[in-house]
Amino acid sequence: MTGTTDADDDRDRSHVVTAFLRTDGDVLLLCRSDAVGTYAGQWGGVSGFAEGEPDAQVSTEIREETGLEDDAVSLVRSGRPVEFADTDVGREWVVHPYLFDCEDREVELSEEHDTAEWVSPTEIVDPDSDRETVPELWTAYERVAPTVRSIAADSEHGAASLSIRALGVLRDRAGLLVAERDASEPASDPDEEWDELAELARRLLEARPSMVVLRNRVNRTMADAEAAADGAQAGAPAVLEAALAGIDRALEADAEAAATAADSLEGSVMTLSRSGTVLEALRAGEPSRVFVAESRPAREGVGVAEALAEDVPVTLHTDAAAAHLLATEDVDRVFVGADTIRADGAVVNKTGTRALAVAAAREDVPVTVVAATDKLSTREELNLESGDRSAVYDGDAGVDVANPTFDVTPADCVSAVATERGLLEPEALKEVVAELRELENWRP
Repeated sequence: MTGTTDADDDRDRSHVVTAFLRTDGDVLLLCRSDAVGTYAGQWGGVSGFAEGEPDAQVSTEIREETGLEDDAVSLVRSGRPVEFADTDVGREWVVHPYLFDCEDREVELSEEHDTAEWVSPTEIVDPDSDRETVPELWTAYERVAPTVRSIAADSEHGAASLSIRALGVLRDRAGLLVAERDASEPASDPDEEWDELAELARRLLEARPSMVVLRNRVNRTMADAEAAADGAQAGAPAVLEAALAGIDRALEADAEAAATAADSLEGSVMTLSRSGTVLEALRAGEPSRVFVAESRPAREGVGVAEALAEDVPVTLHTDAAAAHLLATEDVDRVFVGADTIRADGAVVNKTGTRALAVAAAREDVPVTVVAATDKLSTREELNLESGDRSAVYDGDAGVDVANPTFDVTPADCVSAVATERGLLEPEALKEVVAELRELENWRP
């Protein structure tokens, strides 16, 4: 008998890539046309045979099937391959899953697909959906979907972005429980569903304890689910609907806060770090010039400067030069984001914000904080994260290293807080905090 090797086994299997493109919590699903060899009429992600290295092939497939160039998408993560046999088509598949973020929802389809839709990932398993998906599509998505662990480890995205990811984790699990409820006999117990989802929510709250916006938005989702149950035990369907609505509400609040800030923007502006809400405000407000502090050690400001450079004159500078430029250049306003806003108006944000705001106050330059009201904290204490020691010093000398990620800017250095409810005064902030405290009552 002739033996077989691993290489022989691998030749008998078809390797394909599947990319999920994501924006604002939705993913892109494509309906396969008659031009493809398998699964015509079924829905999937961007996919194709991995003729060489999957990591290289996936970028080619995105360009060919959506018209999006490499600089329009950014890789979030790749996942462990999904292996399965499909006897209907007589093949063994090895699916290499990927998740990419992109801002543009406009895609140009190739002949391989008839139509495209941006939908919640839970549409893949929705028992009421009329979309038939390719085999194991949900399994592939789960290999790259946001998790409690990925949110806890993320050091690149801001708090508002991670709060959307957290709601996505709740949404995805609730959506799967709804699908399993529909398929199971007898039906799932709402008490068990609630206990599982409540535990997941608690883990999300513990993943990034310093991120107030994540805490408030998770609390709102669970509180809204309880309220929708109207005295009965909330189960997976209620949490799913609350999470979907929570994502929409959060995105709208962030956009409206940016619009409020843009309305007050004129002349030249200085900013630091990376806030998606501030970036949106700057794009909408059409400033005459933007000064951007590079925001060491991660230098998030460099990406902001690059993102704005095609639309407005940009000056990128060191953090240490901010006070000098405020004193010598014509800067009309400072715009910063916020990780947290305390009830007294003090602001927690990327380290360097305090120094920038104090210097701006010295030069009579107003400071506007741009943030949705979900970033208001219901607590007095603050949990300030620190960055990695090696980001500041990786030498061998016996020196202590301080790398605080956040600092606290006093309320008297803040001129205005631009939110989805308009420009808020200190008393109005206290009223919002009282509302947010009510949302915490869902927890046992």
